[in-house]
Amino acid sequence: MEELLKIMSAVRPDIDFENETKLIDDELLDSFDIISIVSDVNDEFDVDINVDDLLPENFNSASALFELITKLQNS
Repeated sequence: MEELLKIMSAVRPDIDFENETKLIDDELLDSFDIISIVSDVNDEFDVDINVDDLLPENFNSASALFELITKLQNS
């Protein structure tokens, strides 16, 4: 989780990713932020987040994204 927080903070250092739970709902992340995060996550965690995974519930919080990463790593 710590590596994910580093990735997300590198893209948007102005957001408190540890506590924010409505990153998409409150429009804190835009599509370019998500593309950057997905690219870095795919490389760092050796997963393939595809278009079917690009759902708001997977990106509303760091913990939701971490759950997706864990699911992809275990499949």
